[in-house]
Amino acid sequence: MADVKEYICDKNERLDTFLASKISQTRSQVAHLIKQGAVSVDDKCVTRPGVKLKEEQKISIVFPQAQTKEIDQNFMQETSWAKEVKIIYEDEELIVINKPSGVTVHPAPSVKEPTLVDWLKYQGMSLSTISGEERHGIVHRLDKGTSGAMVVAKSNEAHEFLSKQLQDKSMGRYYLAIITPPLKDDLTTVEANIARSASNRLKMASGLAHGKYAKTQFKQLALSGDAKLQLVACKLFTGRTHQIRVHLESLNRHIMGDHIYALAPKNAQSERIMLHAYIIYFTHPITKKRIEFKAELDTSVQQFLEEKFDMESANEILAAKHIVECFTTDT
Repeated sequence: MADVKEYICDKNERLDTFLASKISQTRSQVAHLIKQGAVSVDDKCVTRPGVKLKEEQKISIVFPQAQTKEIDQNFMQETSWAKEVKIIYEDEELIVINKPSGVTVHPAPSVKEPTLVDWLKYQGMSLSTISGEERHGIVHRLDKGTSGAMVVAKSNEAHEFLSKQLQDKSMGRYYLAIITPPLKDDLTTVEANIARSASNRLKMASGLAHGKYAKTQFKQLALSGDAKLQLVACKLFTGRTHQIRVHLESLNRHIMGDHIYALAPKNAQSERIMLHAYIIYFTHPITKKRIEFKAELDTSVQQFLEEKFDMESANEILAAKHIVECFTTDT
């Protein structure tokens, strides 16, 4: 059964702009829903995102139920990472997972391999449809190479509630990264706008006037035995594409294994990018209580740390409470 929401326009503005503010999604995601024929204005289907609304017009949006599939044994057997996805927490409203490195979150024209959304569907999970067919359940994404904690919405109501927390920054994330060369200051804050690079479309760039505001803090955790590498914790205050990598590049640092932003990619010394979404916290859509989850490091990151760092005090350094307390502000 489809989920239908109705709104009354209170001022003259574009349809995609109006809906983006109502369902807490980007204009591009809203435009996708509109083009699919999911939106009506005064009971007439509209497929152009740029339609100009007038006051008192009624806007309806239909979110069809996500199609689920039974577990496909071939999918599970042929997809190498399928058994590596770990469910950290699950209830009727949401799922928190530990995404493996090398997994693309959602389908796109350029993506040929199975994605995390495919995995969720093959598990037969009920997912929100507010972001459109390709992004069922996806509240926020992680880059393909980045591992770690993600929250996935099961209902449209939960999706809206969680998306609003991304916007007002009451949802927070802490990452771990292994970088080179080490940062000089114990706590480093970078505030620099981020936009698509004009010279390389695969990259984002910082410090551009037309870019979107972005803020990241980096906290020193440990030095490698040869003092060339550094384990850092990263606190995101905004959620821009490649934000941690771009802000490190602005400091002439890069993450080990990063073949896009690395200064010397051939000498990256690791098979994957050493970036892991370690902790995520947010307010639960039903209980309204703040909850926090930690995604354990995978074998490749753990082995890299053990090879390069003195990990005798690892339990203390990597304790979730310690990571959170490293940062002095949530704003």
